[in-house]
Amino acid sequence: MTVLSITPSFWADRLKASAIHLALSLAIAALAGLLVFGIWYPYPYREISGGRELFLLVVTVDVILGPLITLAVFNRKKPWTELRRDLAIVALIQLAALGYGLWTVYVARPVHMVFEIDRFRVVHAIDVPVEMLGKTPPGVNAMPITGPTLLSLRPFRNSNESMEATMAALQGLSLSARPDLWQPYAAGVPEILKTAKPVALLKSRFASQAAEIDRVLASAGRPPLSVVYLPMIGRKSFWTVFLDPVTAEVLAYMPLDSF
Repeated sequence: MTVLSITPSFWADRLKASAIHLALSLAIAALAGLLVFGIWYPYPYREISGGRELFLLVVTVDVILGPLITLAVFNRKKPWTELRRDLAIVALIQLAALGYGLWTVYVARPVHMVFEIDRFRVVHAIDVPVEMLGKTPPGVNAMPITGPTLLSLRPFRNSNESMEATMAALQGLSLSARPDLWQPYAAGVPEILKTAKPVALLKSRFASQAAEIDRVLASAGRPPLSVVYLPMIGRKSFWTVFLDPVTAEVLAYMPLDSF
């Protein structure tokens, strides 16, 4: 009966190969992070839209998967052609997993922050019905890939359109996810400013958060008395958006439910 002898170099070679694979995996993950957080999910959408959690789940599985498989299959005693084939298969499996994960993050990315009646709502690519994309008004990019854009909703044309949109909203299709109701942000500025409330009111409502509100606005270079706010609905949370009281320019965000 032959007993397989496992020398220290047997594990040393495998651990070295696995460590090299891990370093390469981390470098690729860093590049993927620049894509996800630098373009698809810029602040604050990485938190509002769950981009951080999605990305970490994808990358953690991928970074662990590849080096572990390499640890299992690497063996210098194999013929070079066989070892090269095994490592190529591992790399293909890992890249396929990463590609699928990034695709999942991509289709769930935020594409617009839309002013909707009395609030902002973050719209994600997966929220918008494909069959309605053809109704996107001229000048509006329905599915931007370089980060969310600001939009507003146009007024309803008549009572029938209002009723139809309301019924669709009750069935799960929010007004902000309808391309036929989109209009440029600038067109909604008068209504946005009419609806927005002074930050002094927000601080009186949330006295315990007043110092944090001041800190957020100070980081934006604005005194509280010169700012207004509106609530915002994200994927799983509610935030507050701070605006310029003259132009409705977005100045800052804060994870505060101000409804």
